[in-house]
Amino acid sequence: QVQLVESGGGLVQAGGSLRLSCAASGRTFSMHAMGWFRQAPGKEREFVVAISWSGGSTYYADSVKGRFTISRDNAKNTVYLQMNSLKPEDTAVYYCATQKARFGRADEHSDYVGLYDYWGQGTQVTVSS
Repeated sequence: QVQLVESGGGLVQAGGSLRLSCAASGRTFSMHAMGWFRQAPGKEREFVVAISWSGGSTYYADSVKGRFTISRDNAKNTVYLQMNSLKPEDTAVYYCATQKARFGRADEHSDYVGLYDYWGQGTQVTVSS
């Protein structure tokens, strides 16, 4: 059974940084592209960023480009999200997800939730002004 466990969320002031982690098990992690999504109260889940199976390509939502960085360590079955220059509008529950297909890329299609078949439970990020 595939499990994704996020960690690293918390409360931070605007302008601060957080690093989220997503530890995966139950699948050959290195063969699958990964994504981060977020959902704020009263809003739909939105795409944040994706990384290809090899880590060779990434794709960011415009709202986080230049502030967030995704990376992966296939030896540790973990994907990371470094979040800098955080804004109050970044407040949300952050979810990691793994793509169903093997050897997936990260591109403009990566925001489609139907590509992902397993999701973590989420970690809360709160940015105070």
